Amino acid sequence: MKGAGRLIVVEDEEEFIARAAEIVRQEVIRSVGAHGNCRLGLSGGSTPAAIHRRLVEAQETHPLPWDRVTFVFGDERCVAPDHEDSNYRMARETLLDPLGIAPSRVHRMEAEADDAEAKAKAYEEAVREPLDLLMLGMGEDGHTASLFPGSALVNERQRRVVLVENSPKPPPRRLTITPRVIEEAREILVLTRGDGKAEALARALDGRSPVSKAPVGLARRGIWLVDRNAARLLPARA
Repeated sequence: MKGAGRLIVVEDEEEFIARAAEIVRQEVIRSVGAHGNCRLGLSGGSTPAAIHRRLVEAQETHPLPWDRVTFVFGDERCVAPDHEDSNYRMARETLLDPLGIAPSRVHRMEAEADDAEAKAKAYEEAVREPLDLLMLGMGEDGHTASLFPGSALVNERQRRVVLVENSPKPPPRRLTITPRVIEEAREILVLTRGDGKAEALARALDGRSPVSKAPVGLARRGIWLVDRNAARLLPARA
């Protein structure tokens, strides 16, 4: 991982979830200790849902100061907040509601609005300050958030949040953070599991392929938590 961050390879799902939850815990504690609060960027998908549940379970024995955490989202599909594909709904059901997080601490992307472009511009205020921890996933094509291979958005450095009109994955309309938010984050946790992601992971961490081919490479300096299947094409570590 030339010029990259920290690579953690785990053997199974249980270890993956446990390590991810512990990294989130450590970053919340560090951030609150450093400046009294933590700005946490959430990702969608089934893997973050499992991590959320682990954090909720741990609250009974190892409580965190969740009342000092502000939650934002890396992307959102243009669906209603109660839709089954909504990242907000997943986070609300698996993390926010179980922890009793005050609505004032949650910044939802209102991607379902008729004027989604206006909502994208308005959401920029929620991510104007650097995030203390940004959680990101990776698709089999190497996309992250809703930044897809071949998209001109991988070169966006002015806007912080934009409307995607033609996502190659349904639904086609989404709101997403831009590379600027990723680059400004104080810490990034990239979550990658599965054999189908091995090729994209190798491209992202190689450093020789342009980020246009694997946009998740924008997060190379972060913490990469991957399972053994996803890591199968990475160079052997000394």
